[in-house]
Amino acid sequence: MAARQKSSAKGTSSRTVATGRAAARGALAPMSWFLRKLGRFCLILAAVVLALVVLYRFVNPPTTFTMWSEGRRLGAPVDQTWTAISDIAPVMARSVVAAEDANFCRHWGFDMVAIRQAMERGGERGASTISQQVVKNVFLWQGRSWPRKAIEAALTPAVEFIWSKERILEVYLNIAEFGEGVFGVNAAAFHYFRTTPDALTARQAALLAAVLPDPKRRSPAKPSNFVDRRARSIQDGAATIRADGRAACFAPK
Repeated sequence: MAARQKSSAKGTSSRTVATGRAAARGALAPMSWFLRKLGRFCLILAAVVLALVVLYRFVNPPTTFTMWSEGRRLGAPVDQTWTAISDIAPVMARSVVAAEDANFCRHWGFDMVAIRQAMERGGERGASTISQQVVKNVFLWQGRSWPRKAIEAALTPAVEFIWSKERILEVYLNIAEFGEGVFGVNAAAFHYFRTTPDALTARQAALLAAVLPDPKRRSPAKPSNFVDRRARSIQDGAATIRADGRAACFAPK
């Protein structure tokens, strides 16, 4: 009798444990399903973005999130016309590199020297390269969130590997914001100087490059003292990187 009771108790205990495990599995099932779906979504998204990186190596991006949002804000399409880098004055390319990323030809997407200097200054000055800015503007969105920065950090080496330096700079020159509703060097050259990108002078190119960090509050056509001084410095920098070889990766062939 005692043996049967003991056996019955063990059976009941086993059933209780089994029931508990089944309940636990049932409770975890929705989470497991969600994680599988999330993982699948992330893989698909990564594949789509990588496909776009390859596509935009040859096809010009039709727009960017910044251009789209600015057009919505203004209630009208932004002013932008795509121009091949071969039809842009070489001094314009040198000017934006001198202004934004002097070591553009020497890094693989991240300028570690500039990053260390920015950290030493306590983050007072950014260290984003032209490659990082292209990734942010073409594939992502504006802002300083950590998720965006993480995705940017992952995509930048891919763009550097798949695109040429010349292509990265060409895209940058065509999507950079030069003023309210003015995107790309073609629109900027005409808007401010009534000229074409291939005819920009060294002074005009330096003035356009001088407004890039803050295009809505700076004017190339009516430069403040600060913009004028910055443009002079950029003009000297553009001449320097031409002389020391730091513009070799995008110099006209």
